[in-house]
Amino acid sequence: MSVDHPSFGKLDDDRIIIFDTTLRDGEQSPGFSMNLNEKIRMAEALTELGIDVMEAGFPIASPGDYESVKAIAETVGQRDDSPVICGLARTGREDVMRAADAVRAAKRKRIHIFISTSPLHMKVKLRMEPEQVLEAGVAAVTLARNYTDDVEWSAEDGTRTEPDFLCCCVEAAIRAGATTINIPDTVGYALPEDITRIFTMLRERVPGVEKVILSTHNHNDLGLAVANTLAAIRAGVRQVESTINGIGERAGNASLEEAVMAIRTRNDAIPFRNNIKTTNLLRVSKLLSTITGFDVQPNKAIVGRNAFAHEAGIHQDGVLKNAATYEIMTPESVGWAKNSLVLGKHSGRAAFRDKLNTLGYRIGDNQLNDAFRRFKDLADRKKVVFDEDIVALVDDEVMRDHARIRFVSLDLHAGSKAPPRAEMELEVDGVVHTSTATGDGPVDATFRAIQQIFPHTANLVLFSVGAVTEGTDAQAKTTVRLEENGKLVDGQGADTDTIVASARAYIHALNKLLVKRVRTEPAALSA
Repeated sequence: MSVDHPSFGKLDDDRIIIFDTTLRDGEQSPGFSMNLNEKIRMAEALTELGIDVMEAGFPIASPGDYESVKAIAETVGQRDDSPVICGLARTGREDVMRAADAVRAAKRKRIHIFISTSPLHMKVKLRMEPEQVLEAGVAAVTLARNYTDDVEWSAEDGTRTEPDFLCCCVEAAIRAGATTINIPDTVGYALPEDITRIFTMLRERVPGVEKVILSTHNHNDLGLAVANTLAAIRAGVRQVESTINGIGERAGNASLEEAVMAIRTRNDAIPFRNNIKTTNLLRVSKLLSTITGFDVQPNKAIVGRNAFAHEAGIHQDGVLKNAATYEIMTPESVGWAKNSLVLGKHSGRAAFRDKLNTLGYRIGDNQLNDAFRRFKDLADRKKVVFDEDIVALVDDEVMRDHARIRFVSLDLHAGSKAPPRAEMELEVDGVVHTSTATGDGPVDATFRAIQQIFPHTANLVLFSVGAVTEGTDAQAKTTVRLEENGKLVDGQGADTDTIVASARAYIHALNKLLVKRVRTEPAALSA
């Protein structure tokens, strides 16, 4: 039976709404905070990916969250192909009003109300009786309907909620005007059969449920988020809540790319459709990794660098004869290129711009000039420049062009005869500063020089070095993790000089820490 929804019109029963919460639940991951420009850049990429609903943030969480949701509503939300722009809110009046104001400018907007419904959460976290929870949910949905026809209601910790009370809450939310009902597995506790039972129960017992969209939101604490998502679809759910790369609280959320490709690849068993342009999946995944400073693991399904790699001789033989022997989907279907060999030192600006377009980058002339300058410098130092090299240098230089602290230069003197000395130049808020420092090794000297220019109390808790491609002339890709007052941030940098890459990573982490410093979390944040 089709549903007539205020944002999507009449929906066929085989249509799956893709709800992306990378900018909200995903950003709650330790160290994953983004600044305003990074969020807008991600919002644009998600729009081009074809998501249906974008949960842009939690407006009441901080002034920064409010401004980012508002900015996304006023920019991305004005596009003809814009997804529904959604703001999260607890059941308090101030939360709802803040969310309503933040999404007001969007052509299509949603307010997402959530409240805990499990006995444990109601008693320990909310300190509310079930009747009070029921009343608060109804009041919030009713208020939200004054500002938009598209209102979602979520039962936080829904999979551990008493069945009778869950049915009662869902029925009340529908009567109050909710158009989407979401049952989150907030703590990643459920098994697929639990998900099937819960949604089957709601469809059988709740009056009016056939008039709304049922939604699923699964966390990955037991590694079952995608499995539970697919079970929910087969049980009648028509909205899937997920994140790029599966980022999110604790072990993360259901991975958007995994859920979407499971539906596409196993359409025989899961005969549903969605609007995701799957060839954009890899590009969006890499963009998120660049912004957050967190790479996906090599064996990550769909977007990990080993996802389509074959080392075993039997596998290689089979793939050479027929790729379908060991590949259930083509690399190209999710954005991997067949041939990663690209430009050289004699390549011109036009060819470089064309390659950037192929890789999914849309940058202005000034950014192009900066990127081309770094490319020519890289081409002089490397025999062969790969796609991965270009992605690394563009992400490192251009995609962070709004950072307060920027790398200018590093001159390093190191060896076995004297302590290493680093002479550093940084641009801080538009002003260039210099410093000189020695240390226990060249990396330590470099980091000390940075700290002299930009004093801080953050502790270095992780430093790792990898290679973007193979060979002795490969670019180094370094990761730096800083901790300050319990807040973790990761930064990344790339350069053929490992120490320069380390400096860039440290600076990236410092810039992310500045974003973290201004963010405060309200109570009962998770959903």
